Amino acid sequence: MSHTVVGKKKLLDRVKRIRGQIEGIQRALEEERDPAAILHGIAACRGALNGLMAEVMEGHVRLHVLDERHLPTPEQEQSAQDLIDVIKSYLK
Repeated sequence: MSHTVVGKKKLLDRVKRIRGQIEGIQRALEEERDPAAILHGIAACRGALNGLMAEVMEGHVRLHVLDERHLPTPEQEQSAQDLIDVIKSYLK
């Protein structure tokens, strides 16, 4: 089973929040609001998308990169965690 199926509701809730943020940016542009406020909205949206990306990537690494049919070695577990940490760090 895919990790996105297991956490489907949680992921979809995040996407709905991001959609709301994007709609807020659209409204701000249509209403010609202060550019600083628009930029803050864009930055917040980017952060939310990066968080979603990190979560999906982590699930992918844990489920598909580590072989779920075999118990990973401590070294494999550590390597997977290192990769996840680097990805999360990069996306911040």
